[in-house]
Amino acid sequence: MNPIHSLIHYCSVCLLLLSRLHMVTWNVGSAEPPADVRSLLHLDSQQATDLYVIGLQEVNANPVRYISDLISEDSWSHLLMDTLAPMGYIKVTSVRMQGLLLILFAKQVHLPFIRDIQSTYTRTGLFGYWGNKGGVSVRFSFYGHMLCFLNCHLAAHMNYALQRMDEFEYILDMQDFDMYNTPQVLDHKVVFWFGDLNFRIADHGMHFLRSSINNGRFNLLWNRDQLTMMKKKEAILQEFEEGLLCFKPTYKFDRFSETYDTSGKKRKPAWTDRILWRIKPKAIDTEDENRSTTSSADDDEYPIKVTQGTYTCDVSYGVSDHKPVIGTFNLEMRKKVETPLVTLTVEGRWSADEDATFTYTILENFESSTWDWIGLYKIGFKSASDYSTFAWVKDDEIAANGEVVTVQMSKSELPLLAGDYVLGYYSTNMQTLIAFSPTFQILESQQAVMEGLVPENINGHEK
Repeated sequence: MNPIHSLIHYCSVCLLLLSRLHMVTWNVGSAEPPADVRSLLHLDSQQATDLYVIGLQEVNANPVRYISDLISEDSWSHLLMDTLAPMGYIKVTSVRMQGLLLILFAKQVHLPFIRDIQSTYTRTGLFGYWGNKGGVSVRFSFYGHMLCFLNCHLAAHMNYALQRMDEFEYILDMQDFDMYNTPQVLDHKVVFWFGDLNFRIADHGMHFLRSSINNGRFNLLWNRDQLTMMKKKEAILQEFEEGLLCFKPTYKFDRFSETYDTSGKKRKPAWTDRILWRIKPKAIDTEDENRSTTSSADDDEYPIKVTQGTYTCDVSYGVSDHKPVIGTFNLEMRKKVETPLVTLTVEGRWSADEDATFTYTILENFESSTWDWIGLYKIGFKSASDYSTFAWVKDDEIAANGEVVTVQMSKSELPLLAGDYVLGYYSTNMQTLIAFSPTFQILESQQAVMEGLVPENINGHEK
């Protein structure tokens, strides 16, 4: 091989990124979360996850509870953060509209390359005035690739399939982002559309439905699934991919059971809860079992490939009359960016016995601000706001590219006890942590010993 071609091939391989995305959609029916969601998040899987995107519908939104949740995190967000933070996942952002909630988590290593985060929402309940139905979305750049996640809760009941389509198209029309290259949802390179889409299984009687489900013959129901039927005639739906429905319909169950609705209403089972994806522009339409799609056209140099791994539901959870749906994906792409915007360097030994020093350097232009700050985070932190202390960046002017800026943290602000920490640069304009220092240790302070927080060690013996 030509040496130049060898170098180009080597560089291309170095820039290749394979990330694993884990998605969940769940209509939680105003219930409090279960005690454990580890199996929902596949935390015991051998395959490490890079991004978690969780979409919930019907989170308890009575007025008192909703106001309380706006002041602090809701109970579902607390549980997810408490579960994921010890595994090294950080809450990047979230958006809520009454009962609709969308949360993004990522491994710390990815945060410097998750940029241009924006979120929005659209109401469709009561002619667009009420937010019990509608869509919430989060968009961001992931290593330079534009991704958008849209969590919807559409109109209910068997006879409203056309209204569901109207609501979906209305949401797509109404959602705008302040981004010149991706002002609307479908402008993004990859869009994930998921939620309680409320499409039902038409025509079949209850006996045939339950018999087919009990015998695992889900394929007998596919051709009467309303979303599948709508896909045949709606051009916009034909641009979206979905894995095979090889799991039980996820609605409607008696709570805390795996039995379909035994109430007087006896709702027919349906695959109301779905996860679909679309790549722009759609160049290859494959029907293999891995459900793989590849983009091209104006992005030939930086294609992205989405391959679905798992598409299933977890029937073990019973707090709601819906079962949660899980989708895992591999995102294969070449990195458009691989350099962080800022570097952070810890200087010397850190303990609460003396003031601490660190430096930061801006490597690339970005919309920095004198309101940016640098937080001290203990390993296992949950979100950008979960800092031990912080320091403002250079407060009189914005630092120039390449300028090494020295910052001090007062010893009175530092933790007294030993632990592993990182520094994180928070961009106010970008609303995210955009850089981290290497992990370092803060040592136990003499003050901690004097206050009896740790035993004093004398000649190798604890006093």
